[in-house]
Amino acid sequence: MTTGNRLSGTSPGNGRRFLMLQGPHGPFFALLAAMLCKAGAQVWRVGFNMGDRVFWRDSARYIAWRGTPEAWPAGCADILERHGITDLVLYGDTRPIHAQAVALARARGITVHVFEEGYLRPYWVTYERGGSNGHSRLMQLTLAQMRAALANADDDIPDAPAVWGDLRQHVFYGALYHFFVMTANRGYRNFRPHRSVPVVREFRLYLRRLLLMPLHRVERWWATRAIRNGGFPYHLVLLQLEHDASFRSHSSFGSMTEFIDLVLEGFARGAPDHHHIVFKAHPLEDGRAAIEATIARSARRLGLSQRVHYVRGGKLAGLLNHARTAVTVNSTAAQQALWRGLPLKAFGRAVYNLPEFVSDQPLPEFFAQPRRPDARGYRDYRRFLLETSQIVGGFYSARGRRELLRQVVDMMLAPQDPYDALIQGCAAPRQQLRLVN
Repeated sequence: MTTGNRLSGTSPGNGRRFLMLQGPHGPFFALLAAMLCKAGAQVWRVGFNMGDRVFWRDSARYIAWRGTPEAWPAGCADILERHGITDLVLYGDTRPIHAQAVALARARGITVHVFEEGYLRPYWVTYERGGSNGHSRLMQLTLAQMRAALANADDDIPDAPAVWGDLRQHVFYGALYHFFVMTANRGYRNFRPHRSVPVVREFRLYLRRLLLMPLHRVERWWATRAIRNGGFPYHLVLLQLEHDASFRSHSSFGSMTEFIDLVLEGFARGAPDHHHIVFKAHPLEDGRAAIEATIARSARRLGLSQRVHYVRGGKLAGLLNHARTAVTVNSTAAQQALWRGLPLKAFGRAVYNLPEFVSDQPLPEFFAQPRRPDARGYRDYRRFLLETSQIVGGFYSARGRRELLRQVVDMMLAPQDPYDALIQGCAAPRQQLRLVN
């Protein structure tokens, strides 16, 4: 039987049973679930606190986990079996409840869908299967394999974006999420956050960040203006959040202080005396780690105070456009440095940490005579990402979610993951965003 021109029984989600764990703050996972259901799938959501519950619309498909973290592996296994789950969906794969669920899913042959902030943020988000960042399939692919997969792909790709995007909405939803966890979490007494900071302090940090945005914007403008008008060569250090999963799980550093000290000692030993160094904070840096004070203290110890600068988070392009090099642990912002052909030194596991792009020089030598990356190779690499795991859109703004949902549901329901689809020559056409700096 047919209805119009559509064959019956062709809903691509038929027979698929999705389980969602924790997602980005805000309504994205609820909207994604609604779209998957329209495609014929069934979707359940496990909530671990009131912040998870408040953004989920379908109470009939909501599973409240009220047990202890120690009981979660057995509880997760029961949920997977009881609901016949075929697909597991989560945001980030390193927090303990997610890592344990991923291991259980793999043992059962369940497809694991991982969302993350974009490797080419801010106008894209990352969608992969199996793992992200240091667990990504990209870690096993060479530049030669990527180039071979691109043989029949479109040559027209968008320019590097220059702004963060929906930062204000990101901070707003983070504050709202932690407000509900702080004030209405009585039904989840066993909940423990995956970060060491108490929920009350987490809420206060988000709220403080939101309220101080105008002041920080002025401070950032003033600091950036002084650097750009200073007339000195400078090296740019791309800082990350100390509690960020990539920093904690995919690097050897125990704290940002260790990284800052290492960089400044290398700079003191190798950089010419007329060079300066600029530490650029993460856009979501909220003061929970005393980064600015740490930089100032280390600079004084090494006699570098007049040559060391700190800039709060915000737009990166203005600083990158005049920098000599970039240094990071494994920040995704490093991809903007590579796009500009800047020499890059990275210390952690990252999807872009290929020998063609990242310098293997000792840090003093890197500051003294840095080697440039393979610019043509990076353009091919970036093109490979845009044809596979990078999807136009965002998690936090309404417009960003609309753009994202237009493509990601079909990608989740496709038989191949994005990388295999391109390698095997069966990737669907991709929507791209034409934006320039």
